[in-house]
Amino acid sequence: MSVGLAIKFAGTIFDLLIPVMLKIIIDDVVPTKNAGMIYFYGGVMIVCSILAVLGNIIANRMASRVASESTRLLRHDLFVKTLYLSCAQTDRFTIPSLESRLTSDTYNVHQFTGMMQRMGVRAPILLVGGLVITLILDPVLMLVLVATLPFLGASVFYIAKKTVPLYRKQQSATDDMVGTVRENIQGIRVIKALSKTDYERRRFDGVNRELMKREETAGLVVSATNPLMNFFLYVGLTVVIVIGAFRVNAGLSKVGTILSFMNYFTYILNAMLSVTRMFTTYSRCSASMGRIEEVLSAEAELPVLQAPDGDVRPAAEGAPHIRFDNVTFSYNGKKNNLQNISFELRRGQTLGVIGATGSGKTTLISLLLRFYDPNSGKIEIDGRDIRYVPRDELYEKFGVALQSDFLFSDTIRENVRFGRDITDEEIDKATVYAQASEFISEKEGGADFELAIKGANLSGGQKQRLLISRALAGTPEIVILDDSSSALDYKTDANLRAAIAEGFGSVTKIIVAQRISSIMSADLILVMDGGSVIASGTDAELRESCDIYREIAESQMGGAILD
Repeated sequence: MSVGLAIKFAGTIFDLLIPVMLKIIIDDVVPTKNAGMIYFYGGVMIVCSILAVLGNIIANRMASRVASESTRLLRHDLFVKTLYLSCAQTDRFTIPSLESRLTSDTYNVHQFTGMMQRMGVRAPILLVGGLVITLILDPVLMLVLVATLPFLGASVFYIAKKTVPLYRKQQSATDDMVGTVRENIQGIRVIKALSKTDYERRRFDGVNRELMKREETAGLVVSATNPLMNFFLYVGLTVVIVIGAFRVNAGLSKVGTILSFMNYFTYILNAMLSVTRMFTTYSRCSASMGRIEEVLSAEAELPVLQAPDGDVRPAAEGAPHIRFDNVTFSYNGKKNNLQNISFELRRGQTLGVIGATGSGKTTLISLLLRFYDPNSGKIEIDGRDIRYVPRDELYEKFGVALQSDFLFSDTIRENVRFGRDITDEEIDKATVYAQASEFISEKEGGADFELAIKGANLSGGQKQRLLISRALAGTPEIVILDDSSSALDYKTDANLRAAIAEGFGSVTKIIVAQRISSIMSADLILVMDGGSVIASGTDAELRESCDIYREIAESQMGGAILD
């Protein structure tokens, strides 16, 4: 950037010298009728023009590269920061807003960065240099120019002050539109199936019109800039020409000086218009940069805490692998989503969690994965509070297939590997245990079969088996399956549970399910309702002691549960 600005500075200086050469030729050289000197100064003007053009071209190309590279780095840092935001912070910012900050906001910063390098040096030099040279050429005419500057400055300042909040509102409306588009694209099949195309079209039209209104409001304010600048500057130019004519007629000034003065006035005019465009772009960039800064400067909400004794001691022999100790949590700080949850799991045991929708099953998993911290109580793995465990160390313990998991547009193999250091043999083993190897072998290319975005070219059951394969690959200590077999038929589900029990006997398993059959063999079953554990025990114990569990079992399995 420094080199580019230096070249731009030199090119602009050559630009400023051209009218001076013109003034010398007309006022000083032409009266002497010395053709050689005319050619000499004309040649100097040509050389200055060539150097000015070359300097500007080179500097502008460098400015484009710098703007692109700096924006790439900014976008990278913003993306990385987004990945490290806590789930609560992501909820507050919202996914659509984070997407628009990564796209349209960084684009606005890119525009301003490039414009500042192209015009940020040239315009001030032309403005200040033009004013200084015109002051030397004719102080009286210079005063006419100076008289217009306060009006120009006040106009630019007022408009810039007004447009920053307007652009913030515009970007907020952009967030709403991105959110609406995102929802519609993700739910396009449901929208078509329920014949809600017209309804969604009207909903999109509403947010689109709101964005249009905010863009129009900001655009109307900004559009006043150029007419105001032109008005003040051309009034000044008219006065300069009139006064200049009288001064030439009175012998107080020369024709070359007036022509040179008018050239500099054009420079100053263009410089002021460039400054105005920079302020307009700055208004948009300032709003966008503020939104980007909110993310980049967000404090870590879930830092890894330092153990009170400064020492991480191994768990005592016989300590539970996973322990929830009176854990309470609320998303909004008003109503508890989990209330006084306590249980223990030994290494290799299986926990089943069942309950109605909204009972807190997924929230319990989110706390174990430390997506959120509990408001009270603590969660331990091998006797260590998970708040004291480094993130990489914590997450390496888990193999997870979440309820709303995702498949990427890549091969089956890479979707299971998911960027981890896992061999092809381990991937093949995981797909066998997950009951996925059969359908994978039928695909063209096998494990190298290319998936569409979100695995759109797979059935629901095939997707779930791939996601379970991903969870089982990489020898995890704890496997979490959050309602991840709901699309499987009962036979495949039974084979899956048997394979996991056989091949992952030493792995602690947590299965969240809606089916009783998926958790019947678990060592401990939690029945949840309204964020609380209303009953816990084995399948046989719950059949006897928990009416809700018994009702679910009877509704799903009929009399088989009683045998």
